[in-house]
Amino acid sequence: MQRRTFLASAAATGVAATLNPSFALAADGNPLLAKWTGPFGGVPAFDKVKVADFKPAAEVAMAKNLAEIDAIAANPAAPTFENTIAALEDSGRALSDFYCFYGIWGGNLSTPEFQVVEEELDTKLASLGDKITQNAALFKRIEAVYTSPEKAKLTPEQQRVLWIYYTNFVRAGAKLDAAAKARVAAINTEMAGYFTKFSQNLLADENTYIELSEADLVGLPDSLKANAASSAAQRKLEGKFIIVNTRSSVDPYLTYSPVRATREKVWKAFVNRGDNGGATDNNGLIAKILKLRVERARLLGYKTHAHWRLENAMAKTPDKAMALMEAVWKPAIAQVAIDVAAMQAIVDAEKGGFKIAPWDYRYYAEKVRKAKYDLDMNEVKPYMQLDKLREAMFWASGEVYGFEYKKVEGLPVYHEDITVYEVTRAGKHVGLWYFDPYARPGKRSGAWMNAYRTQERFRGEITTIVSNNSNFIKGAPGEPVLISWDDATTLFHEFGHAIHGLNANATYPSVSGTNVARDYVEFPSQLNEHWLPTPQVLSKFCVHYKTGEPIPLALVDKIKAADTFNQGFDTTEYLASALIDMKLHLAGDVAIDPDAFERDELTKLGMPKEIVMRHRTPQFGHVFSGDGYSAGYYSYLWSDTLTADVAEAFKEAPGGFYDKPTGQRLIATIMSKGNSVDPVDQFKAFRGRDVKIGALMRNRGFPVPPGA
Repeated sequence: MQRRTFLASAAATGVAATLNPSFALAADGNPLLAKWTGPFGGVPAFDKVKVADFKPAAEVAMAKNLAEIDAIAANPAAPTFENTIAALEDSGRALSDFYCFYGIWGGNLSTPEFQVVEEELDTKLASLGDKITQNAALFKRIEAVYTSPEKAKLTPEQQRVLWIYYTNFVRAGAKLDAAAKARVAAINTEMAGYFTKFSQNLLADENTYIELSEADLVGLPDSLKANAASSAAQRKLEGKFIIVNTRSSVDPYLTYSPVRATREKVWKAFVNRGDNGGATDNNGLIAKILKLRVERARLLGYKTHAHWRLENAMAKTPDKAMALMEAVWKPAIAQVAIDVAAMQAIVDAEKGGFKIAPWDYRYYAEKVRKAKYDLDMNEVKPYMQLDKLREAMFWASGEVYGFEYKKVEGLPVYHEDITVYEVTRAGKHVGLWYFDPYARPGKRSGAWMNAYRTQERFRGEITTIVSNNSNFIKGAPGEPVLISWDDATTLFHEFGHAIHGLNANATYPSVSGTNVARDYVEFPSQLNEHWLPTPQVLSKFCVHYKTGEPIPLALVDKIKAADTFNQGFDTTEYLASALIDMKLHLAGDVAIDPDAFERDELTKLGMPKEIVMRHRTPQFGHVFSGDGYSAGYYSYLWSDTLTADVAEAFKEAPGGFYDKPTGQRLIATIMSKGNSVDPVDQFKAFRGRDVKIGALMRNRGFPVPPGA
């Protein structure tokens, strides 16, 4: 998710303070720097942007930001919250607007032309945060406000903002000597180049595809055949069928294709992204990034990168994160053994003559699901229409949070597939929601949320603009897009991030919306997944795309009965990635061969041979395309512990997940608070106690520890 200020990532970005005159001339009238105009407090002029605009806009925006910082640092007046901290909150707005466009083009429109610009700008952008956090005069003012007796007179939110600024500056190296500061800055700049190259390598591998023969289409549902044809047509391969090397294309094929040899071929292409040798191999980049991260951590006074990253997270220490992961790991792999035995029994009964391999897992898991619960998830898909599910998300969030949505025509967008909705509550404008649902070349895989603009009110009322982006395969004109149950869950998950942003009610932008600790940010999104399987959503919006009939109650009952099915697989593939991420960043100052490290550590953990990590190290974009989730992929499990506990509060309420008092309490204590209140205190305010692990274990069908 995009953050408004550099401080959210502690040390982010930079160029020289001197503005190149030629760039200044080129920036005149640049749409990336123009004030946002139009309705709703202004909107981004996406339709006016050209790739050639990015370099001059970056130069001007960064120089302007540095000038603002210099003015704050040189202020002759005694440091106060208003002339130092609030002034910092008000700085960098041009750069923030630039990042909105830059992030969108990098994630959604990454053409070869843009990638050339990205390679140049990322290393420059990577030093601006260092120029700011290492500004001695500026930090002296921040420290003076932080240590002043006047701090006690600030509002609680102001005290929180002040604490964040002070600790982020210290953690970024504000107290280091000149030599150490210079080295930290050099490390950040060098890593930025590696992050960009890692992402571009991964995107290149994900833009490859496997062409299917007629024999490879045998047994596939019609919807998957249509998707394979649509993907081919998008690449001007008319009359052919392809599986693009992305999860949204690969997973369905592995789940439903009976052609084992092609499943193996598709699976191997997917799990070896970034690990094929040659120009797009990421192993060398990973080794360099790991060495630089531990060096930076040592310079900043921390034992490892993991210790540095977790200090300001909810977990606080790697030991606490590891303890949670290890508590869940053992029951997860135990369940995998049970599930694999059931799959192998089917293979043997069919006289298959082979042992379950990773490319068999999804296919035979579906057979077990059908045998055990009489549930074929392919029967569910005709009821999972993308447009109807979007309506379902709107309706459920209206019931819980009071939101209403109205499609807005005529606003500029960066691609014709995007739709925009105004969000209101009790007739008052809350924000805008942009929806970009379809896969296309140049768009990174997966699903995500962005904040184009963050809610704030300290310089006037500013409403938020958020987006959700997915990679569904676009159907033929007039045909509904059918998605899987898992994809529908992901859709609700990412919309949960948007809801978090739309509920924001803070004064200062740096603590508004989704600007929260990494192991807390996934909590509201995971919580929103729980509204998909509610009877109200299923009966109203899960209707057959041909008949319009609601999903049969018998099928709903089967979905509920199979609720914890395959949790062994889901938990193990995720936790394997989270554990390897943490172990890589706890290893210290050693040379690491990523492939060998991954293999050896998984063996020590007892990783089932029938499963691979959800994100193998050479393709682990969460961790190596930036610092965002480095030593932090555990966050999904940490957040899900909170999620499961809060979900049980709804289950216990008279109105269930649509209980009005519980929903209002959720808004008041969590969803509106952003980072203006410590997340531990937010949870306690809602639940009345600290989080417990019991709900998480019950939710996954695992044994519950005593007292949990």
